[in-house]
Amino acid sequence: MKAITESGHKKGCYVGYDLAHAVGNIELHLHEWGVDFAFWCTYKYLNSGPGGIEAAFLHRRFDNTKMKKLLGWRGHKESNRLEMTSDFDFAPGIDSYRLSNPPALLVVCLIASLNEFLEAGGRRLREKRFLLTGYLEYLLKHHFSEPSKTSKVTVDIVTPLKFAERGCQLSIRLSCPMHKVTVELRKRGMIFDIRKPDVMRLTPVPLY
Repeated sequence: MKAITESGHKKGCYVGYDLAHAVGNIELHLHEWGVDFAFWCTYKYLNSGPGGIEAAFLHRRFDNTKMKKLLGWRGHKESNRLEMTSDFDFAPGIDSYRLSNPPALLVVCLIASLNEFLEAGGRRLREKRFLLTGYLEYLLKHHFSEPSKTSKVTVDIVTPLKFAERGCQLSIRLSCPMHKVTVELRKRGMIFDIRKPDVMRLTPVPLY
């Protein structure tokens, strides 16, 4: 991301990212990398639940009073928000993009999950993520990398093999009909995601 951002800046571009599969999954240093802006959901790796609120990032170097945006009362600076003047006093940073109150129940769901992240600790989660995903990779390669006497099914790992480039998700391509595999896995209580025609996404999330 740092290299991509630098390349974009050399061409005079703003560089932003969709971090839906990165936040809560890999280590990020958005300010240090010079990223201009980013957006992400919280229901995936941050575990806020289906329909959870989204989040956004804006680099601190920007003067947000001159950038185009929809204006809402929550984007006004908090210290004088209720003085009801005719001037819009922008809140600093990304806060000026707020329109109204976020849904309280969705915020509580996210806070509960973030507390678990804080208690577990980033380093411990990264170590466990590395071990769990590595073990899953080992099992897939050991049992399904090539046809054997016991199984003619093969699995091809689509995700980059370098841990730093994938986080805790493995996308795999199956040599057999997807439906048969999904039925058997669901019988065993597994939760996963499929992308037709032949890709399955498996994520051994370390908090569980």
